[in-house]
Amino acid sequence: MAGNALVDVFRIKELRERILYTVSWLVVFRIGAFLPIPGINAGALKEYFASVSSQGGITDYLDFFAGGAFKNFSVFMLGVMPYISTQIIMQLLLVVFPSMKKVAEEEGGRKKIALWTRLATIGVAVLQSFALVAYARQIAKTHPDVLMINETAYTVLAILTVTTGTMFVVWIGEQITKRGIGNGISLLIFAGIVARLPNALWALGVKIASGEINAVFAIVVMLLFVAVVALVVYEQQGQRKIPVNYAKRVVGRKMYGAQNTYIPFKINPSGVIPVIFASSLLTFPLQIAQSLGGGAKWLRDFAFFLRPEGVWYNLFYVLFILFFAYFYTQVSLNPQEISKNIRENGGSIPGIRSEKMEEYLTKILNRIVLPGALYLALIALIPTVVQRIFNFPSELAYLLGGTSLLILVGVDLDTMSQIEAQLKMHHHDGLTKKGHIKGRNL
Repeated sequence: MAGNALVDVFRIKELRERILYTVSWLVVFRIGAFLPIPGINAGALKEYFASVSSQGGITDYLDFFAGGAFKNFSVFMLGVMPYISTQIIMQLLLVVFPSMKKVAEEEGGRKKIALWTRLATIGVAVLQSFALVAYARQIAKTHPDVLMINETAYTVLAILTVTTGTMFVVWIGEQITKRGIGNGISLLIFAGIVARLPNALWALGVKIASGEINAVFAIVVMLLFVAVVALVVYEQQGQRKIPVNYAKRVVGRKMYGAQNTYIPFKINPSGVIPVIFASSLLTFPLQIAQSLGGGAKWLRDFAFFLRPEGVWYNLFYVLFILFFAYFYTQVSLNPQEISKNIRENGGSIPGIRSEKMEEYLTKILNRIVLPGALYLALIALIPTVVQRIFNFPSELAYLLGGTSLLILVGVDLDTMSQIEAQLKMHHHDGLTKKGHIKGRNL
């Protein structure tokens, strides 16, 4: 029965081992978020950030993506963001340079691209860790106790440990994907967001107690967030089913009968990828500008120009979400390849001529991707609106809306789908009453 789904999850040995394996690595990841870089005085660093906490803004935003590791100057303070930034660059290069795409399509080509991505990630991590070294030096000017060793030794140690920490986190993500449950990289971001919730709720309670936030407004906003979560789930499950008919065909000595099936096009085929990519692409220059801004006025001006609560940041954010929604959909759901596969297997779409199939699928994708991308962009703007109108703490606004909300819902649905697939494979009911997580037909 469906009521025993949670019991079945831990009754199945393979699924139980996968879940425990995943949880174990997530615990390691969270422990690493509190291990400071060698040479950093954690107590003095905490005092510094406490003294500038009223400024919020960029530092809180970067800390949000690092799951609290940024302000701790931990070995995992960059998280998986360098890897995601590198993935974006590689995906764009595959489109721009046909020779790279040809390599990717060869036998073993994907492994080569993955190796190049890891090597490039090291370079990106070194660049970002160097910027963080400059940021620590900037802090040490007003709080000398933050650095316990000389600057040269700290520079070498910081770059080595932060870069190594980043690659170790990427390795953890890959291991979770291979031997655990769910997408490892996404789950690491998910874990960082969830870990920040208690502190964010505490900050909200303090503001309500001090009278800075009206309790009634807080309740109304929390209810709005619940409603938005429901809408996100509704949107994530929405899909357009394209009917496909297959004629009778002979394979070897066997004859396969006519078959009617469909292609499920989700209203948001790329899931939370556009949001993660857009955030990462904007966070990278923001982090560099924030860290190196102490020594150059133009970098400080740039950091202010691209501040997360500013108009320009949010404008670029929306544009990048729209771009990556279309870009990633074209990469993952190529109408040309889908049409080719249908024709090669003797299939057809009712009412559509064979030569018009690609055009038809492209038209359908464009129609459903645009509203899905606009919806993502709308949800992504919620933190700024909430923070400005209701004076919510920035960490809570970031966590209960926008990027975090989409990641939390998207990763949760994806992980539940994988768990459900495992249950089905072992002839058990799914996690929902009807035995499967349903898609909503559009």
